[in-house]
Amino acid sequence: MIVIDGIHKHFGGFRAVDGAHMKIETGSITGLIGPNGAGKTTLFNVIAGVLKPTNGQVIMDGENITGLPPHKLFQKGLVRTFQIAHEFSSLTCRENLMMVPTQQLGETLWNTWFGRKRIANQERALAAKADKVLEFLTVEHLSNEKAGQISGGQKKLLELGRTMMVDAKIVFLDEVGAGVNRTLLNVIGDTILRLNQELEYTFVVIEHDMDFVRRICDPVICMAEGKVLAEGTLSEIKANEQVIEAYLGTGLKNKVGNGC
Repeated sequence: MIVIDGIHKHFGGFRAVDGAHMKIETGSITGLIGPNGAGKTTLFNVIAGVLKPTNGQVIMDGENITGLPPHKLFQKGLVRTFQIAHEFSSLTCRENLMMVPTQQLGETLWNTWFGRKRIANQERALAAKADKVLEFLTVEHLSNEKAGQISGGQKKLLELGRTMMVDAKIVFLDEVGAGVNRTLLNVIGDTILRLNQELEYTFVVIEHDMDFVRRICDPVICMAEGKVLAEGTLSEIKANEQVIEAYLGTGLKNKVGNGC
C-alpha cells in the first residue's frame, strides 16, 4: 500500500531522516521501532504531509502522494494519530466522532438557511454511526462524557474511533501505548487487531513497548539515525547485531538478552 523511496528530511545540517526505504503491505500491522531520535516520528510527519521531504517520494496505491497536505491525504484514507491525543475536550465523545467526516452540509451558510432538514438527517446518521463505533470500541458508556474528562487510554481509543468514522485505509499510530495502563493497553491492542482482521485496516505503529509490538506487529522495522537498519519478525530484529548496537545505552540490550 505504501512505498517509502529514499526519503530524506534535513533540518539545516541535521538529517532527521536519511534515505529511508520501506514497504508497507496492504493488510499488515507493521511495527516501527528504534531508539529516541531515530527519525520515526519525523518519517510519519513526512508520510502524513505535515512535513515536506528534502528528497525522496511516498507512493500510496501506485500514486505519488509526496508533499500532499494532510487534508488531501485524509480524503484518500491515510490517517495518523499523535503521541498525545488531540480531542475537543468540551465536546462529548459522540460529538468528537461526529466532527470527523469532511464536507458536512452544515458547514455552508446556504445550507444553514435552506437545508436544515437535510442537515438534521445527516446529523442523525452521523450520530448513529458514532454510536456504532463506540460500541465496537466497547466504550459506549462514554458516549455522553466530555472527551476532556476521560482517561488518556480512553482518548487513544477515541482516536481509533475517529479513523472508523471515515473508513480509513491506513492508520499511522504514534506511540499509542504511551502513558496507558496495561489493562487498557490490552484493550487497545484488541481493537487494533479487530480493525485489522474484521475491517481490513492497515496499520503502522511506532511503539517502545516490546510486549505490545510482539503481540500485534508483523513485520517489525527498526530505524536508527534516520535510516532503516533491519526488517523482519521481532525475534529476527532483536537478534540483529546492528539493532542491538543502535540501542546501546538505552537499556534494550539487556532486555534483548532477557527475551524482550
